[in-house]
Amino acid sequence: MHFDTRFVEGGVTAAQGFTANGILCHIKASRKTNDTALIFSEKPCTVAGVFTQNRVKAESVKLTMKNIANGRAQAAIANSGNANACTGEQGAKVAQKMAELAAAELGISSDDVIVCSTGVIGQQLPVEKIEAKISELKAGLSKKGHEEARIAIMTTDTHFKECAVQTEIGGKTVTIGAMCKGSGMIHINLGTMLCFITTDCAINSKMLEKALRESVAGTYNCVSVDGDTSTNDTLTILANGMAGNSEITKEGNDFDAFLNALNVLNTVMAKKIAADGEGASRLVECYVKGASTVENARILAKEVIGSNLVKAAMFGKDANWGRILCAMGYSGADFTPEKTDVYFVSRPDAMRYFTPGKDNIFGSEDGSIKDGLPELPAGEFDSIQVFKHGVPLNFDEEKAKKILTAESVQILVTLEDGKAEAKAWGCDLTYDYVKINGDYRT
Repeated sequence: MHFDTRFVEGGVTAAQGFTANGILCHIKASRKTNDTALIFSEKPCTVAGVFTQNRVKAESVKLTMKNIANGRAQAAIANSGNANACTGEQGAKVAQKMAELAAAELGISSDDVIVCSTGVIGQQLPVEKIEAKISELKAGLSKKGHEEARIAIMTTDTHFKECAVQTEIGGKTVTIGAMCKGSGMIHINLGTMLCFITTDCAINSKMLEKALRESVAGTYNCVSVDGDTSTNDTLTILANGMAGNSEITKEGNDFDAFLNALNVLNTVMAKKIAADGEGASRLVECYVKGASTVENARILAKEVIGSNLVKAAMFGKDANWGRILCAMGYSGADFTPEKTDVYFVSRPDAMRYFTPGKDNIFGSEDGSIKDGLPELPAGEFDSIQVFKHGVPLNFDEEKAKKILTAESVQILVTLEDGKAEAKAWGCDLTYDYVKINGDYRT
């Protein structure tokens, strides 16, 4: 089935009926930029979410899991600077207070509010600072408010992260938008950090959750920066139905079109997160082709980008393919080393993800793409093979180093075990990662 998808402006407010805002509440005294965000739908929404698999969960995560259990929500409030994690009964009261403050201003039930927090673990969140500014936060809700909200959720991020796409479903234009934060404490399962997705598609909560979980498996769950999974990872999607399409209640062409657009959006967002890993100087993608199953392809790709030795080699621009084979070998996935090829490919596209208003990174003038994510136009990359059918090759070390100097590097692994393929995304491991995290609390 053929689907057309195009990129548009607007992030979480691109879809009909959604507004947002962000302001500075001084939750962390030293912060100079917005630290509290609000997203609101003028109509009630179906909702789905996925959350951290860390056994230690922030109070906001616990509350949001409870609030969306009925498949309904209408707003989200989020703060940075304080994770409200490991804060006990007081932290639970603070999370509930945040929901109640937003609900009172918006005229909705507190049970319909998603609450998220991010920042330092183990410190009580001064909710009175949010309470003092909640009226201002609500008053500033607008379609342009995504520009303020996307900044408010950032912590060690160096760039805001947002995207929006449109597709046709049942003769109606459906829009899906997103904003997220994530730079450190990012690892596979869940690895979504904080992510807010909004859509005007009419889709019931059961199918919305199905689409979200299928999409997450091949996008956010294929990202690793540092091997740590946060206590606060939360990804939610709100769907208010204002596009006017016939409600999606089962699998079929309409569901497939929605899932395709969601995959396009989430792949872009996943790569934005990986490229902005703490201290990172380059995006690293592992693309595994010819695997026996998609599961095996994903396991192999994720193990490669999650290896600290591979990440260090990428920082040093060292074509150390042995570390790649080593990571694949201990992954537990089935493959045939004697029928394995490895290439390094330069892909000079990473920073395009951070150019405001330039989310059209896939070649066409109108931002349209067809059936997923096309490769870069010919001539925008260079490659070198370093391993063939289980045997090392004599290769040009200088050319390899030049390729690995690109701001985006692909490790291409081709197998002969089947027709399945998958991608995973990470970054290099630099000195700056240690600097950033050495005094994060103080």
